[in-house]
Amino acid sequence: MGTIENSAAGSLMSGLSGLMEFLKNSPTAFHAVENIRIRLETEGFERLTEADAWNITPGGKYYTVRGGSSIIAFRVGEKFAGGGFMIAASHSDSPCFKLKPNCELNVKGQYVQLNTEGYGGMICSSWMDRPLSVAGRLLVRKTGRGVTEFESRLVDLGRDLVLIPNLAIHMNRRVNDSQSYNKQTDMLPLFSCGNTDSGELLRMAAELAGAEPQDVLGSDLCLYNRTEPTVWGAGNEFISSGRLDDLECAFCSLEGFLAGRNEKTIQVFCCFDNEEVGSHTKQGAVSTFLPDVLRRAASALGADGEEFRRMAAGSFMLSCDNAHAVHPNHPEKTDTKNCVYMNGGVVIKYNSAQKYTTDGVSMAVFRELCGRAGVPVQYFANRSDEPGGSTLGNLAMAQFSVNTVDIGLAQLAMHSAYETAGAEDPGYMTAACREFFSARVFAARDGSIALED
Repeated sequence: MGTIENSAAGSLMSGLSGLMEFLKNSPTAFHAVENIRIRLETEGFERLTEADAWNITPGGKYYTVRGGSSIIAFRVGEKFAGGGFMIAASHSDSPCFKLKPNCELNVKGQYVQLNTEGYGGMICSSWMDRPLSVAGRLLVRKTGRGVTEFESRLVDLGRDLVLIPNLAIHMNRRVNDSQSYNKQTDMLPLFSCGNTDSGELLRMAAELAGAEPQDVLGSDLCLYNRTEPTVWGAGNEFISSGRLDDLECAFCSLEGFLAGRNEKTIQVFCCFDNEEVGSHTKQGAVSTFLPDVLRRAASALGADGEEFRRMAAGSFMLSCDNAHAVHPNHPEKTDTKNCVYMNGGVVIKYNSAQKYTTDGVSMAVFRELCGRAGVPVQYFANRSDEPGGSTLGNLAMAQFSVNTVDIGLAQLAMHSAYETAGAEDPGYMTAACREFFSARVFAARDGSIALED
């Protein structure tokens, strides 16, 4: 492949409009996975359900969904004969405020608030004094022929619907000094001036879903920021949007997955839910979802337990989740040398305590792939006196252990309701993932890892 610097400098932003549209149309993890599903089906991928038998053949393209908010797609090479899995994993969820089941609260007969609780570690102040809406899924009862079904229907109320008002500075003189927020008292959104009937939000959502309120037996609804994604800066070098962490990596790794191809491997795209709350759910990275899919695919291709373990030994994973860019107001918050900048290329993340999975082996493999693709690489490590976060890679390894590198794109204001990243970097990530999925990693006889030319 030609290098990005020489052959595609003018086209780095060609996929940017697709990313911005994806961000705009993915207010929740459920919507993100649905948009990924639609894209996969457009590309000829066949849906598999976990409750059915799987018929897998070389050259086939497949996907399966768990929980409505996690998705795994895989493509079997035409010449597959026991090669390994080339896997890229990202996550579909972002910090937000989720609605409780009984969500309408009356305040002195004058206001109606929505009763919410925080999901993940958000920057609370970034959610205040801005238009918000509600989206998610409803579980609708359908009866007939002696069977009651519970159909999941996505909803997005799609308008400026609620707002979390700040307390005036005259009533909170310390708001600019050391403000802390109580999610039960400070962060409840205002929904109405008290002139709505009880259950109005459910009625609105049910009507949008084409259902009667009494047939809605369950829901997963949350607030989302209505401010649309935008490109900005003196040279249009920045992008800002809600949920960049981690839908930016989800989109770019999907694009690389669809563009790359190797006839000897099984290429795998994963997007897991619940990373922001630890991944310990039935559809999270710690669940059996990934190993279940990989074992079933291998078994359908005739591989027994021993052969599956050999396939795993020749496999490799990209754990794709964004990284902290140097903040212009606080450069002292980052390591002196291992710090990253927006539009500087794909970030390799390292942590000696293995909060990131990167080690010398996985770093070397990924650097080689980026070199082949002409993609610049930069390195992130936390200050030694500042503990950092972790991501899904090391959690997924508890269920399926393979060589893994943690990568991402540099961004500012991680976990804000509106985050910022570089406009050039999505092209770099897509190109790196394309190169990855076009390659084959295998285990040499001495136990080392090699790349097939």
